[in-house]
Amino acid sequence: MQKEVALDVVLSCLRNAMEQFGNGQEGAVGTDTVIVGQSAVLDSIGLVSLIVDIEQRLEADHGIAVTLASEKAMSQRSSPFRTCGVLAEHVCSIIAEEQTA
Repeated sequence: MQKEVALDVVLSCLRNAMEQFGNGQEGAVGTDTVIVGQSAVLDSIGLVSLIVDIEQRLEADHGIAVTLASEKAMSQRSSPFRTCGVLAEHVCSIIAEEQTA
């Protein structure tokens, strides 16, 4: 999957999650939008919803079944969920790993 496609999915799902679970921060979302950590646009419930929404959208729209919140992802030194751009890269990485397995 191309990173641009993955980023579009992440941004679209983030907008939906912000409407439901956002912490009141308004404005445009982009590659550098913080998802986890200081200045995050979502709380923990919003993050879980975002992850599930991305997984469901990838399967419904692209026929790709992935698990984003794996033990490997959670044990990384730098969270793969910290920004939209990093999350899009994480999505592409997981898809590439599964295609070569």
